[in-house]
Formats: sequence, C-alpha cells, structure tokens
Amino acid sequence: MAVSANRLELLQIADAVAREKVIDRQIVLAAMEDAIQKAARSRYGSETDVRAEINPKSGEIRLSRLLLVADMVENDATQIAVEDARRRNPAAQIGDYIAETLPPFDFGRIAAQSAKQVIVQKVREAERDRQYDEFKDRIGEIVNGLVKRAEYGNVVVDLGRGEAIVRRDELIPRETFRPGDRVRAYVYDVRRETRGPQIFLSRTHPQFMAKLFAQEVPEIYDGVVEVKAVARDPGSRAKIAVISRDSSIDPVGACVGMRGSRVQAVVGELQGEKIDIIPWSPDHATFIVNALQPAEVVKVVLDEDNERIEVVVPDDQLSLAIGRRGQNVRLASQLTGWDIDIMTEAEESERRQKEFAERTTAFMDALDVDEVVGQLLASEGFSSVEELAMVELAELASIEGFDEDTALEIQTRAQEYLAKVEGEQDARRRELGVADDLLEIDGVTMPMLVAFGENDIKTVEDLAGAVTDDLAGWTERKDGEAVRHKGALDGFDLSRAEAEAMIMAARVKAGWIEAPAPAEDDGVEDDGGEEQPEA
Repeated sequence: MAVSANRLELLQIADAVAREKVIDRQIVLAAMEDAIQKAARSRYGSETDVRAEINPKSGEIRLSRLLLVADMVENDATQIAVEDARRRNPAAQIGDYIAETLPPFDFGRIAAQSAKQVIVQKVREAERDRQYDEFKDRIGEIVNGLVKRAEYGNVVVDLGRGEAIVRRDELIPRETFRPGDRVRAYVYDVRRETRGPQIFLSRTHPQFMAKLFAQEVPEIYDGVVEVKAVARDPGSRAKIAVISRDSSIDPVGACVGMRGSRVQAVVGELQGEKIDIIPWSPDHATFIVNALQPAEVVKVVLDEDNERIEVVVPDDQLSLAIGRRGQNVRLASQLTGWDIDIMTEAEESERRQKEFAERTTAFMDALDVDEVVGQLLASEGFSSVEELAMVELAELASIEGFDEDTALEIQTRAQEYLAKVEGEQDARRRELGVADDLLEIDGVTMPMLVAFGENDIKTVEDLAGAVTDDLAGWTERKDGEAVRHKGALDGFDLSRAEAEAMIMAARVKAGWIEAPAPAEDDGVEDDGGEEQPEA
C-alpha cells in the first residue's frame, strides 16, 4: 500500500468498516491516521514527531513533522533553529512548533502489517466503547437474543449489537438452551473489562419477573399499578406484591387478567413457576398476613425494633403456612423484609400459660406472697416487680380482693426487693471494675452496668468507643436464614435509637464531641387563637 493509493478507495474502506462495526466514520479515519504515523516513524526515525492527516472529503493524505523552535539545535530530526523557522514564519518564537511537510513514501511489508494492527486495535477499542456506552444505560431492562453457544453451563447470547452471558446460577433450574434458541433475560450488570465490555443477564433475578409483568400488564406499564416487592424461588414459586394508585382498579385482578391470561404468560416464560399475587399494604401486620396466603392467620405480634413478627395460625393451617421445605414462610419473609415466626394456637396458649406461671412464681419469690396473690397480680397484666414498685397505689388497690393497706404492703415489699437487688448488682458492678460515672449517663441503670462489665465496657470512654450493634446486637442473613448476634444490653428492651443516644451521651461526657445545640424556636408566634382542625 502506498500513500498515493486510490483516495476514493481509502474513504470507501473507512465507510465500510464504520458501518460493519457500527462506529463513527471519524474514529476509523483517526485510526488510519495513527497507523500511517506509526509507519512513518519507522521510516523517519522513532524520535520524529510525525503527523498524518486524511482529508475526510477527498481522501488526500498529508504527512508532516513537527519541529521545535530552539536557540541551539541539538537534533535536526526534532528541532529547528530560530533563524530558519522565521524564514518560514516570521512570527516564530523559541518554544513554538513548526510543521514541515514530508514527501509521500511506499509502505514496506512490515510497516503495512504494523499499520494494520494499529487500525484493528483502534477499531476494536472503539467497538468496545460503543457496546459499553450502549448497554450501561440498559441495566434493569429485559433484552431478547439468540443463543450463540453454551460453555460449562453458562449461555452466551448474541444481542445483535454485542454478546452477553447468562451464568449457570442465573438460569432457572432444569432449564436448557441450544444454539439458535431465542432467549429473554434481565440485564443486571455491565462491566468494562480488559477483554471488552461484559454484559451479564439473569433469568432468576426478582426484577425479571417484575419487568415481565410490566410487559404483560398495561396498568403496570402506565404506572397505575405498582410492583412494590418480589420474592422468588426460581422455577418453583414466587410472590409479588402490588398496589393500585387508582381505587377503581383492583391490582391483583389486573395482574391475573381475563381467565388468568396475563399471569399465565409470565408463568410460561418462567418455566411453570407458580406465582402468588399479593395486595401490598403500608400496615406491616396486614401485609405480612397477606404474604402468608393461602394460610389463614389468627393473630400477629410485631417487634418493630427488630423487624420480627410472631404469627399464630390454626393447628390445621401450620403446614400450609410454612409450606413445603419452609418455602411459603421463606418467600413471605423475603417479600416483606421481616423475620416471621409461625406457631399454632395450641403452642401460643401453652406459651402464655408458661409465661403466666413464671410471672406468678417471680412475684411469690420476690414479694413473699402466696400463689393466689401472685396469680392475681399476673392476671392483672403486671409483668415485673419494677412495675409494681412504680405503679399508682390506687391502681393496685382497685384489684378485686385488695384494699389500700394490702396495696401499700405489696408496693413496699416490691421497693425493698428492688433495693436489695440493686445493692447486690452494685456490689457485682464494683467487683467487675465498672466506673461510677457511667451511671450518670441518661438511660443507664444499675443492671446495665453489670451487663457492661460482663462485656468489657468499664469506663465512659469504653462506652463512647462502642457502636450501636455492640449494645443492641444485630441480625444478618446467612443462606436465607436470619442469624441473631447478641449485644451487651440484649434483654433490656432497648431500641437501637436509645442505644445510639446512650453512646452519643457518653461521647459528649468523654469530651470527644460537643453537646448538640437545643432545637431553635421556629419563630412562629402564638397568637392565642383557637387551634385549627387538621384538614
């Protein structure tokens, strides 16, 4: 190939490559210019700053080299004397560059091969950049493609403008594809890697189901019905929670469709995966009860701090609520984000009787009363000696069979018992070496000081250096199961917000941070008028 080659043919080649690789024609021309420059340097010397320009209209190639204007010329290939430069350009100054036109030349075989490699590399880089830019904005979409090949269980998919991969663990179990099969999948990640952009597809991702429903249900596509949560056991069963923004539209009915046509279209795409469509509710208890369908729920007890709920079901509904291999309750837990404990009415009744007996015994031991009095106190809803010591005397006296003298005696015994326990705890706290000033922090009690000492928190600085998880504990999921890690104050009915406030107070007391400024007045004056009802 020579520089004087057919100019029209050069432009035609650039156009053909640009069309085939779906990249900008100017990128191909720039690659050709780089290739010519590299070949020219092998001819004129690697230190020579050669520039090549291809006219995008005529195809004419212009070669030149840049020379640095210098006072003293040390290298003729890269520098030019200021006097010589001013003959070409009277305005030339030291430090400027002068372009000197080079004559055309014939490429040798090695130079031509090198130029070809440069062009191929530049075009490949441009193609990769184009693929990445095109697909990075399509994360979260469903794409269609043809199976190109299967490698070790992974499926390579031709998307027309690029290749994607569905890894083995992102395929629905027992699902097989052959070359030429059409496949629909969800784009969940696009990464720029050395070997080119990697597009990762999934058919097990929960959002794949949500997007399939959006394609089948016009109300979801239009935003009238919203998919709030999805939980899947791919290829087996799934639950999807939906809510309608229009009270006249039933979200569950819209997703099911006439005679189940819409949901069946999704089920067919997911290889027969059974789908429970659940009405979403902002009330946690209602939503969790809905999520456990088709099981009936008699009663729920929520622990909002730990996002845990106890669900009571009839004895004959237990297996239905749990599901085969725990599938129903596991999917309901994933859908709602809450840990769900299921028990039968018999189990709950037995637990209540056990708790009643434990409270009765505790009152009998602490207050030195007989079983009848202990049962009376437990049946009135008192759960601890602390409640008896702090309650209004009139409330105790109002218990059937009690009078004021009896109530006063019970409260006095409760206070004496607590004082005795606190004395024992104080002695234990001193034995553990816990500092006195920890008790000055808001919310800290004597039993907490003992718990601090047993968990190696012995000074204000130790408490200031703790984090919320150290006190309140934390829960993490392993293999779909919630694992509870205990904190120093487990069992003290302490919320995470209270634990955090305790730590911040310790940091203020230790001098690590300044106390927060009190809330400023919002500047709205009270005009003394009547309070307006809320709209």
